[in-house]
Amino acid sequence: MSMSDSDTSSQGGSEYKNFRQITRDRLLYEMLRTARRPDSKSNWKVLIMDKVTVKIMSCSCKMADITDEGVSLVEDINKRRQPLPTMDAVYYIQPTKENVVMLLSDMSGKTPLYRDAYVFFSSSVPKELVNYIKKEQSIKSRLRAMKEMNLEYFAIDSQCFITDNTMVLEELYGNEVMTRKGDECLNVMANRIATVFASLLEFPFVRYRAAKSLDPTTMTTIRDLIPTKLAAAVWNCLIKYKALKNFNFPQTETCELLILDRSIDQIAPVIHEWTYDAMCHDLLNMDGNKYVHEVASKTGGLPEKKEVLLEDHDPVWLELRHSHIADASVRLHDKMTSFVSKNKAAQMHGSRGGGELSTRDLQKMVQALPQYSEQIDKLSLHVDIADKINKIIRDLGLKEVGQLEQDLVFGDVGTKEVINFLRTHPDAARENKLRLLMIYAATHPEKFESDKLAKLMELARLPQDDMSAVYNMRFLEGSSDSKKNSLAAFSLKFDVHKKKHGLRKDRTDEEAAWQLSRFYPMIEELIEKLSKNELPKSDYPCMNDPSPTFHGRTQSESAKAVEPHAAAHSMRSRRTATWARPRDSEDGYSSDSILRHASSDFKKMGRRIFVFIVGGATRSELRVCHKLTTKLKREVVLGSSSLDDPPQFITKLKLLTANDDLSLDDLEI
Repeated sequence: MSMSDSDTSSQGGSEYKNFRQITRDRLLYEMLRTARRPDSKSNWKVLIMDKVTVKIMSCSCKMADITDEGVSLVEDINKRRQPLPTMDAVYYIQPTKENVVMLLSDMSGKTPLYRDAYVFFSSSVPKELVNYIKKEQSIKSRLRAMKEMNLEYFAIDSQCFITDNTMVLEELYGNEVMTRKGDECLNVMANRIATVFASLLEFPFVRYRAAKSLDPTTMTTIRDLIPTKLAAAVWNCLIKYKALKNFNFPQTETCELLILDRSIDQIAPVIHEWTYDAMCHDLLNMDGNKYVHEVASKTGGLPEKKEVLLEDHDPVWLELRHSHIADASVRLHDKMTSFVSKNKAAQMHGSRGGGELSTRDLQKMVQALPQYSEQIDKLSLHVDIADKINKIIRDLGLKEVGQLEQDLVFGDVGTKEVINFLRTHPDAARENKLRLLMIYAATHPEKFESDKLAKLMELARLPQDDMSAVYNMRFLEGSSDSKKNSLAAFSLKFDVHKKKHGLRKDRTDEEAAWQLSRFYPMIEELIEKLSKNELPKSDYPCMNDPSPTFHGRTQSESAKAVEPHAAAHSMRSRRTATWARPRDSEDGYSSDSILRHASSDFKKMGRRIFVFIVGGATRSELRVCHKLTTKLKREVVLGSSSLDDPPQFITKLKLLTANDDLSLDDLEI
């Protein structure tokens, strides 16, 4: 079996490429571009994928990119397909027996579906499947290539990937013992994480959150060992890559990987995050990154519905996504004002009314200028979205809820203030009351052992399934010794100066520019400590040498091996992350410079940092990774089993006991 370690993914010589760009280039250039006949006049081919690889491809490549590489038709391997005996086929599939059976069915016999086949597997192929293919004599002459791409992850952002294990909470945290499903889930996750490093040709130091209760007097639950088990499984995959002779995998460490789970921060998935990106996904009825936008009819009739994607190709989105919603609204108004001030027709239109113009007035003025329709369409979209979000914030009284949430997290308020809010706001949205009580439960874990929490939920008039979400927070606690260490289970063991029940301390190095921007996810501190080599080895051991008896090195020696700002040694080059480039735009179009011009600063990037969170990552954590890439001059890549918005996370938490016979009394906490 040939391994794909070609340098074709580094198109452009010494050009720097970020994580997602390398992924895209490998799919387009290393896979599709190499599947061509040098002697053929026409290189049109069919691309055949399964339900996993089609999603991998769609995360990184657009249909136009695929077409440019000679693909005229995309097919599903599991569906009946029309024979095209004059065309070659590219198979990008998982190495499963079902897929191999379909491949052999397509290409063997006297009348194959396609002329020849180029086969690319998304991960390592088991030996029995290789032997199964070899047994089929008639396919040998029709196989022009068979390679392991080792690319089985979903690059959903320039600095984020998921393994798409959407049921991980239920499969790993819903049982007292490791089940067959749980084992399968861990193995799939580990395999997909490992392909990230195989794809980028990076060999990481593998750090992980250690189990919190390892002394003989307490019982360690299987949930508490999940990061340890996952780290071991990832390590085993990496060692196999390292041992392959025909694969250009690094033999020494080139980056860092930190494996965590949701026990390190239960607040981030449920608290209201006030950035533009998070608010869009939390408050608007979006399907992934798809937003349905109403636009004025050109014929004067009813408004027309138009689907738009809020993604990196939109320069306004790229500029505003990590901004506080108030800051985004101000910037949109400034963009509109700037646009109008530079256009005489718009100025004349506006001068009739006099007085200061609102963003909505400015929007109406520029919509009358057809020559600028493309720029103004982008701006109008975001003005409408920001208006809608701000209206929801006002209608639901979210500022007051948000203030109480953050004050709870920082320990400035307690039970009394929560009771007062619930009594004075009986008509508050059910979901907001639920999220508030989930934050209260995380900051007051000792209340699980009294009836205080039950009384608060009764006061909030929460239905039973909402109560389950609050109680199920205990599944993610990570420690079986709550009496002995009730607060530590919900916080970090180092550098936490608790103020009442606060799980965060104010960051003295940063001043909040906007109200409700005080909150930060715990991975921000963890990543900074990792970068400075300050993560405690006892709490975050390293798989590469867990003890002095392993590999002949001590942990201190291992730590010295990773210098925070050492030059990057990935086998593949990187380019500047698009979000990190200068944002000096005044309208919706000149922001395009963000997409076109690289910043020379990022050519001095240090080693990559990867952080993987079992149980779902949040948009606040993704924001922090973008922020710290600039601050640390190291590309920080976030990985997780899924990227969840608060409603999704809460639904998954409810499912933990929805189909389980375990009673709350049986839980070991």
